[in-house]
Amino acid sequence: MIAAWTIRELSHEVEQRLAAEEAPANGQVRAVPDERSIRYYTTLGLLDRPQLHGRTALYGPRHLAQLIAIKRLQADGKSLAEIQQLLPTFDDAALARTSGVALRPPPRAAGRRDFWRSETTPEPAPEASPPAPALTPTLELLLAPGVRLAFTAARSASDADAAALLAAAAPLLAELARRCLVELPDPLSAHPEPQEDSP
Repeated sequence: MIAAWTIRELSHEVEQRLAAEEAPANGQVRAVPDERSIRYYTTLGLLDRPQLHGRTALYGPRHLAQLIAIKRLQADGKSLAEIQQLLPTFDDAALARTSGVALRPPPRAAGRRDFWRSETTPEPAPEASPPAPALTPTLELLLAPGVRLAFTAARSASDADAAALLAAAAPLLAELARRCLVELPDPLSAHPEPQEDSP
């Protein structure tokens, strides 16, 4: 993403793009996001963090697309809570369709911070695209009920590899459970204490 605008310029760019559209009917929703709203959307995770050049935050086409999508979804009657659920599921193609802003593919793979935003189901390839690569077999490891790790291994995996991956996944599973995203079995109920026979 090429950062091009300051926060004030970004707000002005959104205003220009939305000028022809009808303002949301809800009087509590602003038709154009001001600088404070843009910062708030970033805090909520609706807007990617800007690039910093010194002390100046710079925004690019993806930020513009996200803001326009937010405003269009609000105009359709969606609450910010609903948009928080919906917007992270948009890949670049869906975001471009919703906002009308052309997005170029990112120059590098997403970092760890953006891992959870990536969509698992790929969009159908456009007709002019090159042929899809051959399918590659993946290994799958059940970390917990409903939580699977799938990856393409460079070599055959051993039982020791599985044990090490399960141990390394413990903090992730704990965080998923803490956020109530998965329900993990109680370790005590999984291995009940043996009962003593009464005389």
